[in-house]
Amino acid sequence: MTDFSQIGAAVIGTGFIGTVHIGALRRLGVRIEGVLGSSAVRGADRAAALGVGNSYTSLEDLLADPKVQVVHVTSPNQAHFPQVMQILAAGRHVICEKPLAMTAAQSVQMVSAAKAPGKVASVCYNTRFYPLNQQARGMVDAGELGDIRLVTGTFLQDWLAKDTDWNWRLEPEEGGPLRSVSDIGTHWVDLTSFITGMKPKTVMADLSTFIKTRQKPAGPVETFSKTTSGTTIPTPIRTDDAALILLRYPNGAKGVVTTSQVSPGRKGTLGWDIAGSKASAAWGAETPDNMWIGHRDGPNQILLRDPGLMNATGTAAASLPGGHVEGFADTFHAYFRQVYGDVAKGGRQATSTWATFDDGHYEMLFCDAVLKSAATDAWVEV
Repeated sequence: MTDFSQIGAAVIGTGFIGTVHIGALRRLGVRIEGVLGSSAVRGADRAAALGVGNSYTSLEDLLADPKVQVVHVTSPNQAHFPQVMQILAAGRHVICEKPLAMTAAQSVQMVSAAKAPGKVASVCYNTRFYPLNQQARGMVDAGELGDIRLVTGTFLQDWLAKDTDWNWRLEPEEGGPLRSVSDIGTHWVDLTSFITGMKPKTVMADLSTFIKTRQKPAGPVETFSKTTSGTTIPTPIRTDDAALILLRYPNGAKGVVTTSQVSPGRKGTLGWDIAGSKASAAWGAETPDNMWIGHRDGPNQILLRDPGLMNATGTAAASLPGGHVEGFADTFHAYFRQVYGDVAKGGRQATSTWATFDDGHYEMLFCDAVLKSAATDAWVEV
């Protein structure tokens, strides 16, 4: 087993997802050399709260630390491109939160910069690393579902369902022109593309902004937290609350996905249903240790995540025995375990399943196609 304590990491961003990254790194035994916050003061405060011994004052300060080999970028979307390009130019490995960039023009440059020999550059599509999603990939590769015909699903949330809910993702200057599609829809597209081995080639998209004016708090708001500030500013919203997207795949398969951040009661309803010529399979993130497998001429099955019952791809992502649920935080542990294993080995291995910058660039092209489709009311090629 690899000794990850020999690898030093730094995390940019100290909010919700940065904290998740730190927790997973600690579980692996990776040395956390420090964090970089949105300001020197916030960075120092959050480092103290998280028990991290060092906070950097700038990205230049971070990259001047010779103990840092891997940098995690969990900052708002608009910062990804300049930060990642600087990190790669400094010869460090990088793990970047999704979406990779604000535009495909940026992400294509990031792909080129990430081609340095021996360097690991990954986009944080962690949902691939629920063990049963890896299991599903193995089933498709083995031909157990047959030819893929239909790919359907959702990613629904409710944390922005009120006009008083606020987050930086609402503003296109920080999050980009899309929101529900880029923030959570790209997770679904990446996940189902990973499982099926196919990426959508054309899209037909319908975008909706149901809450056209929101009450923006005067102070900062943590992701998924409730607004507590008494002073708000009415702010027009230009990003999508929800989307319905039809998909066509290169092999003739069809698909449809619904995304929403305004569906009351839906905390994180990420789910897919894949129908093949031999069998079907379905999975959902709110019950991540169960996969439904459907048959035409025999009883349907429920596979409980259990390394003793799973294929090699699924078992490799599992950490706990059957009956001990592996959830959201565990996906980051499994994901980072594979990435840091590749860092230790000097580059991506043939059996690795983490998302590359090429995958992240495709998601940016997908978002561009969605925007064009919604604007023209027509099918658009990715």
